[in-house]
Amino acid sequence: MKILVVGSGGREHALAWKLLQSSQVEQVFCVPGNGGTASLNRCQNLSKSVDDFEGISNFALQEGIDLVVIGPEVPLAQGITDYLQSQGLKVFGPNKAGAQIEASKVWAKTLMQEANIPTANSAVFNRAAPAKSYIKSHGVPIVIKADGLAAGKGVTVATTLNQAVEAVDAIFRGQFGRAGEFVVIEECLTGQEVSVLALTDGLTIRPLLPAQDHKRIGEGDTGENTGGMGAYAPTPIATVNLMERVQKQVLNRTINALRAKKIDYRGILYAGLMINPNGEFKVLEFNCRFGDPETQVILPLLETPLEELMLACVEQRLEQMPPIAWKQGACATVVAASGGYPGTYEKGKVITGIAAAQAAGANVFHAGTTLNQQLITDGGRVLNVTGIGENFEQALRLAYAGIEQIDFEGMYYRRDIGHGILDFRF
Repeated sequence: MKILVVGSGGREHALAWKLLQSSQVEQVFCVPGNGGTASLNRCQNLSKSVDDFEGISNFALQEGIDLVVIGPEVPLAQGITDYLQSQGLKVFGPNKAGAQIEASKVWAKTLMQEANIPTANSAVFNRAAPAKSYIKSHGVPIVIKADGLAAGKGVTVATTLNQAVEAVDAIFRGQFGRAGEFVVIEECLTGQEVSVLALTDGLTIRPLLPAQDHKRIGEGDTGENTGGMGAYAPTPIATVNLMERVQKQVLNRTINALRAKKIDYRGILYAGLMINPNGEFKVLEFNCRFGDPETQVILPLLETPLEELMLACVEQRLEQMPPIAWKQGACATVVAASGGYPGTYEKGKVITGIAAAQAAGANVFHAGTTLNQQLITDGGRVLNVTGIGENFEQALRLAYAGIEQIDFEGMYYRRDIGHGILDFRF
């Protein structure tokens, strides 16, 4: 098989890496890829943009690509699946109608309410004044969300009224462009977050291993939200009983609700959950694609060939597949970020120590890198340094042993990834 992966982050490096482990996969192409995918055997980067649908389609048809895998949410929301399918290509990733589940928080909230899916109480506003009145009447803490896609930065968990009001003003002033035409204001849920990524062919839906992400920039889960500073899987919070309830109350209801809307959803459905101390859960958000960095800790534990699962989704025969096989043990990843992230940061810093990190037992997935004569930084989240072990302590120690070997100017990483399950700091 020849497979084309669309995207340039750590998720896409992990997808290409995993696909190439199969004897059935001859070659992987990445659009545009990064420094990590450029270094993989049998993997080639293509200098095309993820929104060049015609260029991607023409290449895929000329090269005889058997499957196109869409990594990021933006091209999905723009309709890349619809376009490529219209050209006769097989695509793993939902169509534009399905991608609304991530592209519009208002749309997703309405779907959850209609389908009786447990979620936070909320209200929607298109003007600042009534939004501020609502905040003042409900008090803090409270959650402010821009409606549309904002690269993981459109959510503010406000602990003061001033902070909440400033978040509303920033959104309506255009901080996130058209993504901020509407604001969703939610009750602030407490507990631990769990990411449940599930494969679906639009009829059947099967969860992958549950993962736990660390979204805040600061240690102790403090500071601004980011796209994710580290993750581990499988999270012990998601017990067998809890996952059975998630299957019935979230995954099955969502797919049924999408089908009722005549939406043929094939790809990944990602449910971000908040689990309270009593084991009750509510959906925080849905995503229409593999999570990042959750993918980097789920795929290393996957034993079933990934391309077989993807093709089963695309060809609507997931129900016929045997149970997904997993390796025993645990996986953890730590993000090495550029100084200043998630705010302003510089690019073009030379990266050293990748080989030494791998020699220390870590896998290094590239997120924001480019390879010219040297490997240099090209994003806010630069590397995902990943450990695979028999248990969480071993996995985390390998990840941190690896990240200690890596250096670039301004590099920052959290030293407490996994603090929810292990009581020590690296």
